Amino acid sequence: MIIIVDYGIGNLGSIINMFKRVGCRAERSSDRDVIAAADRLVLPGVGAIDPALQRLDELDLRGPLTELVVEKKKPILGICLGMQIMAQESEEGERRGFGWIDGKVKKFSFPTTGGVKAPHMGWNYVDASNPHSLNGSLGDGARFYFVHGYHFVCHRPQDVMMTAHYGGMDFTAAIAHDNIVAVQFHPEKSHRYGMALLKGFSKWTPERVEA
Repeated sequence: MIIIVDYGIGNLGSIINMFKRVGCRAERSSDRDVIAAADRLVLPGVGAIDPALQRLDELDLRGPLTELVVEKKKPILGICLGMQIMAQESEEGERRGFGWIDGKVKKFSFPTTGGVKAPHMGWNYVDASNPHSLNGSLGDGARFYFVHGYHFVCHRPQDVMMTAHYGGMDFTAAIAHDNIVAVQFHPEKSHRYGMALLKGFSKWTPERVEA
């Protein structure tokens, strides 16, 4: 069973439907016992980071999720804001992130004369940065749908699974460390490549990454 953490932020129905399309059973829940019993977890999210973290804290999910992910090594997929929540901090807000991945979320910044604006919104191609089984499940020319004004900066290059290019810069499109994978894009809006990634996650065996 794949449980999507329901803290009132994000279009969970679209994620559930996409899992169903690839033959996987997924449900939404904010119940800690249900979450703890899951085979795999999905942490979604859209919008600003402080309200998301506030809601997770109000539901008392920060500690239980950290125990499941960091200590018990439960496989988890973060999506969009769900990926940014995994950082230690974000320039967007004041609340401390979960700190599961060593890194910081920064605002896109481009020269005002360049004609490039944030947020980065629309389809974009991704490139594999480090070997990972989920990269291999996508094939060549993979592209996904993005909507974000902030990007994740990993302090450990080996945690970067995919990159994308926008505004003259490469940014982290996906991260992976041990039992944690997370993507800045929306697989539930990314058609066949999104389905391939979610199906790959449903069958993924976490790979140990040395410190």
